[in-house]
Amino acid sequence: MSLSRQSNSFAEAMRSKIIEPHQIEHKVAELRALDKTIATLNGSFDLMHAGHLEMIYQASKQADILVLALNTDRSIKEYKSSLRPIIPLEYRLHMMAALEMVDFVTWFDETEPRQILSRIKPNVHVNGAEYGENCVEAETVRSNGGRIHIVSLVPGLSTSQIIKKIVETCV
Repeated sequence: MSLSRQSNSFAEAMRSKIIEPHQIEHKVAELRALDKTIATLNGSFDLMHAGHLEMIYQASKQADILVLALNTDRSIKEYKSSLRPIIPLEYRLHMMAALEMVDFVTWFDETEPRQILSRIKPNVHVNGAEYGENCVEAETVRSNGGRIHIVSLVPGLSTSQIIKKIVETCV
């Protein structure tokens, strides 16, 4: 029987893939003991769309295990807008955990992911082309023996563009 059929709720079914930040080093140690390579991808993933799915898929192909690290609501408000996120962290975690290509999901409260990446020490950190090879995470990832993998964005797909289109449609 599948995990989701054994659970009473969707949230319970997703629990095994959600790793609290204070437990991430322990989980990574378990995975490395099994000779697994780890890829990371971070972001807010607010209003998930096909561009997100492409990025996540490409990230999942870079290593044995994909760990997604999501910005908390507070950090999104700080670096994007006081009106964001639209989807609270709890539900964004559940949506990401529901994806078969995602092995684990965690979160971080800073506006950028260097602190959590220094704890995960990924073999590969995936980022969108808009940030490039010299992204803010690059030094942290490389200093721990990892590499940066850049994924081209799907043109015309961003949460901000979707919100703008919704607003224009409703006016």
